[in-house]
Amino acid sequence: MRFLSDNAAPVHPNVLAALAKADEHDLPYDGDRWSKALDERFSDLFARDCAALWIATGTAANCLALSTLVEPHGAVVCHKEAHIEVDEGGAPGFYLHGAKLILTGGDGALLTPADIAAVTDGIRDDVHQVQPHAISITQASEYGRVYTPAMLAQLGDFVKARGLGLHMDGARFANAVAHLDCTAAEAAGPTDTLAFGFIKNGGMSAEALVLFDPEQAQKVKYLRKRAGHLQCKGRYLAAQILAMLEDDLWLANARYANALAAEIASACGDRLMHAVEANELFVQLSNAERASLRAQGFAFYDWGDDAARFVTAWDTAEDDARALAKAIAAL
Repeated sequence: MRFLSDNAAPVHPNVLAALAKADEHDLPYDGDRWSKALDERFSDLFARDCAALWIATGTAANCLALSTLVEPHGAVVCHKEAHIEVDEGGAPGFYLHGAKLILTGGDGALLTPADIAAVTDGIRDDVHQVQPHAISITQASEYGRVYTPAMLAQLGDFVKARGLGLHMDGARFANAVAHLDCTAAEAAGPTDTLAFGFIKNGGMSAEALVLFDPEQAQKVKYLRKRAGHLQCKGRYLAAQILAMLEDDLWLANARYANALAAEIASACGDRLMHAVEANELFVQLSNAERASLRAQGFAFYDWGDDAARFVTAWDTAEDDARALAKAIAAL
């Protein structure tokens, strides 16, 4: 009974079927009909003109997105638990040619204007100090918390007043949309660039880099090539993304995973460390309690010395989720 990570989930059958259909002769790189369809498909989804490029990894998608907003002499403000700080092996510094990450706090790994101001207001406007160029947020956050449209609007006003860019790491963007029960556009808010995650949600090897300023697309295409991410058979990545978008499969998968996480959360009581708003649960458990759950067949990650993280996915069995809920309630 696996609750380690949605990264470990298999590929959705619809995605595999789309890969088979794309297995034919077409133009290389992004000249194929699948890749060419992405701009229009995402523009429809977000109800605004945008450009979309396939990228093989979330790390590259985040960093290429930031490269449109941040110069090498600038900085990105992000949460101290942000994936770009904790789990991307220095990739932002590599892709951004030395640009700095400025770290701040925020409940549930969510940022507010006050959190950002706390680390930026003291920066002198002179060449001796690194100037912030962009803010990076995660939707849903590293602790499974979700920015509401109102929260995003406040951030949008803040960054606009200061002339900053806004990047969104959307590795679990689908789960955020499912929780909010809103449109994709409302869950993205005033974002300039979005790394739209599909791999955790049933995809195989494709994420979408969405640029809400389509004129940035040509710049990113050069950067993607230079970074070694221009795949010669890009149609296989584009086909995955289009399959996930077809009939809103991306949203159905996220709703299912969220629902099972909520069912488990209902059995956790005051053990929950954070509100469950997506498909991740952070639960306070002793060493003995974690050992008891593992002895019953549950797989999950430890989270420090006295907690565990459980993640549901599009393929999590309902019986497994209910068994976990029952086991936690019985501790």
